[in-house]
Amino acid sequence: MTSDALRTGPVANAIRQLRLIVVLRRVAPQAALLDLVDELVDAGARIFEITFDAPAADADLMAVRDRLSRRSGGPFLLGAGTVLRRGQLEAARRAGADFAVAPLLDPALVGTATEEGIPFIPGAFTPTEVAAAWAAGATFVKLFPASAVGPSFVRELRGPLPGPELIPTGGIDASNARAYLDAGAAAVGIGGAITRADAATRLAIVRAVAQAGSAA
Repeated sequence: MTSDALRTGPVANAIRQLRLIVVLRRVAPQAALLDLVDELVDAGARIFEITFDAPAADADLMAVRDRLSRRSGGPFLLGAGTVLRRGQLEAARRAGADFAVAPLLDPALVGTATEEGIPFIPGAFTPTEVAAAWAAGATFVKLFPASAVGPSFVRELRGPLPGPELIPTGGIDASNARAYLDAGAAAVGIGGAITRADAATRLAIVRAVAQAGSAA
């Protein structure tokens, strides 16, 4: 498959529409992970990323997929995060991941994912890295860590580099998610601000992004 086909495909379009990827990193045990997913679905979240830096990540992804298949209100998307090696990409594919995410850029891994028809979101931080990720065929580019540069970086970068679509991740919460989206981000990735928060705060974050998306 081509990178253009993935960028205009149903997964990419859903990410642009929903604008929030909930990053679930090492949430254990699995029962707690499933309970958290249920709570977030009730709050309005529809896209989840299970990071592959835990031994049972593929099993967790399959369990979450099974849980989501029993829920109404979809469609839902489920991605694999922290994918750094070909083996992890293949494990994510076998587990049924709709997309994959990495904290850095490995052009060969982006190429492999594209060939296999898996939307891939590599990480980048500088303008040069963002441009290289897009040239390699990234479906989106993960701006990471976004907190180190802020929403103004997204706005300024889109002037000379209007092509790459950015998904800022790292240090994003209800107080700044809208600023990133207003600056031109395609979506935002939020992890710790959600997983470490109480239920009321999680609900506020999901609603803040939903409201920002509806106003766009």
